[in-house]
Amino acid sequence: MTKSIPVRKNDYIDVRFEDLTHDGAGVAKVEGFPVFVSGALPEESGKIKIIKTQKNYAIGKLIEINEKSPYRVDIPARDKHKYGGCQLQHMSYEGQLKYKENQVRQVLARIGKLEDVVVHPVLGMGEPWHYRNKAQVPVGEKDGKLIAGFFKPRSHEIVDTDESLIQLPEVNEAINVVKETCSRLGIEAYDEQTHKGVLRHIMARYGKQTGELMVVLITRTLELPHKNKITEEITARLPKVKSIVHNVNSMRTNVIMGPQTTVIWGNEFIYDFIGDVKFAISAMSFYQVNPDQTKVLYEKALEYAGLTGGETVIDAYCGIGTISLFLAQKAGRVFGVEVVPQAIEDAKRNAELNGISNAEFEAGEAEVVIPKWYKDGNRADVLVVDPPRKGCDEALLQTIIDMKPAKVVYVSCNPGTLARDLRILEDGGYKTVEVQPVDMFPQTTHVECCVLLKLR
Repeated sequence: MTKSIPVRKNDYIDVRFEDLTHDGAGVAKVEGFPVFVSGALPEESGKIKIIKTQKNYAIGKLIEINEKSPYRVDIPARDKHKYGGCQLQHMSYEGQLKYKENQVRQVLARIGKLEDVVVHPVLGMGEPWHYRNKAQVPVGEKDGKLIAGFFKPRSHEIVDTDESLIQLPEVNEAINVVKETCSRLGIEAYDEQTHKGVLRHIMARYGKQTGELMVVLITRTLELPHKNKITEEITARLPKVKSIVHNVNSMRTNVIMGPQTTVIWGNEFIYDFIGDVKFAISAMSFYQVNPDQTKVLYEKALEYAGLTGGETVIDAYCGIGTISLFLAQKAGRVFGVEVVPQAIEDAKRNAELNGISNAEFEAGEAEVVIPKWYKDGNRADVLVVDPPRKGCDEALLQTIIDMKPAKVVYVSCNPGTLARDLRILEDGGYKTVEVQPVDMFPQTTHVECCVLLKLR
């Protein structure tokens, strides 16, 4: 017999919230039936309106709070729209760190069946605002002027903003200067409905340690109107700018960057440091958006690797060599593999930039390249993985189990796929020793983890 749903659309209900979902919505239960409400926190009670029902859950809107969480804080007045994915900015930073630690514990226990593993308190930031070194914002038009900012949740409506509180001030300033300049020169915004117009997105990247700024204008058209005027204005108003880039994306797509990139002023690269390692960053490079916490995360990976100078290390999913080059400072040899050829070129360039000669990089799928290295006699003492959100490929996990490195250091941006992969490695002969969560993205629900596994 099918159990009836205890709530209906447009019902007003008094509830108590007991948890948060992985994307930061409050969870209440009505006769055991879960209702998800954005903006609510655990330990709160209040009135909600049911706005949508499904077979297994409902979605509600918070109408009023009767009892507040001790972790509730006021949203900064400038940030009332809750744009930019800041799902937890109504929660104190202490509360955010506790929530993220609890999230990691729960997911490891539920998915990985790892109830007894040591999970350390989350390593947070001293100043959990103004940390992002990169922004790429959509451009639109309103009242004859260009607007740029963030899409409202679950819509394509752009909220114009002069300041995001999680971006570095230099990034905010660069976006505003480009927006104002292009608006004054009459450059049309791209319209995704008609596939007409010119300017699609504005990107800014900033090297926090070097003070170098890059501006990227992404257009539908091959030509950038008033290119010289734009360049004059940007260089006059942004003294830290070292690179101005034009990227062309002529396709009907949600992908931001197109395949054609031209430097229209200055250098192809800006530079930044993570610890003592210097990185060259192009318009297309992947580079961590919070380098302060990246240093914390990578130092933990280095600590877990426990290198003494003679070890061979394999870095799967090496990207532009960020972890590889950190490890190479202490290892005998490091081999890095990455599926994106451009990233491998960047990794080789970064190794050369730092005078690091004991790191080698190869383009290809980790699950193909690493077994080849294994057959060629390259045995890893330590294997490091830092996969995308979907986690490690099954073939790679099996290769790790077959290769039997003494240690595996798993860096993860998704606790769910981390827990799944740890279970596979545990069943294949490894012991999960400890987990260190790191808060790379304050005010959001995301949490990174660094995990040490040892061969049993």
